[in-house]
Amino acid sequence: MKRYVFLLYIMAVFAAANDADIDQILEENQTSISQSETSQEKVDNLSTEKDSLLAEWKVVVKQVEGLKIYNAQKRQQIKAQEERLVTLAEQTKQVVVIQRQIPPLMERMANSLEQFVSLDAPFSLDERYKRINQVRNTLSDPKVTASEQVRQVLEAYNIEREYGRTIETYEDAIVLDGEEKVVNVLRIGRLALMYQLKDQSEAGIWNGSNWEEVSGFRIPVRDGIRMANKTAPLDLLPLPVKFEEEE
Repeated sequence: MKRYVFLLYIMAVFAAANDADIDQILEENQTSISQSETSQEKVDNLSTEKDSLLAEWKVVVKQVEGLKIYNAQKRQQIKAQEERLVTLAEQTKQVVVIQRQIPPLMERMANSLEQFVSLDAPFSLDERYKRINQVRNTLSDPKVTASEQVRQVLEAYNIEREYGRTIETYEDAIVLDGEEKVVNVLRIGRLALMYQLKDQSEAGIWNGSNWEEVSGFRIPVRDGIRMANKTAPLDLLPLPVKFEEEE
């Protein structure tokens, strides 16, 4: 009986010892599993962080490449602008020289225009000399810009040029045989400058130095005056044109 009790005691001791080892093994195994899970979680986090950093790196690389292209374009633009500045500087120097030459040039053109009017047929003289005086006043006014001075001089020249393409009539006082008379003047371009008395009894032409009566042209001059006044349609007119005879 004592032997059985002893055996049971030994078995109980071994059983208790085995239970303690198993618990320890299980505990160690659980700890190992927890550590493995923690390590795996760290690995997963590192992998995710690596992927994120790789994606960011790719974005940065693209941005850097884009900035390189942008900077290259900007360098080209800056170079072109610098070249443009050099060109503008040269042009500015030329503009200064031209601006200095404009006033004397405009003065010479005004003088030439006045001389031309004085040598031309004597039509609309008040209007033409008034225009020349306005140009001279503009040239002497320091408040007027050079561009405006040039514009007015060229405009005066253009108006004189247009006289050769137009027909007009107006009333004026001219000297006939030493006597001043009020007549109707007819200008056809610069081809002919004629007059007709108010009663249409006489007609004549400017012969280059004075007014000269021309017989047989009262009707054509009258018709020309009507055309200029737009009271008659334009038509062909016989004109008394004076030619210089060759010696």
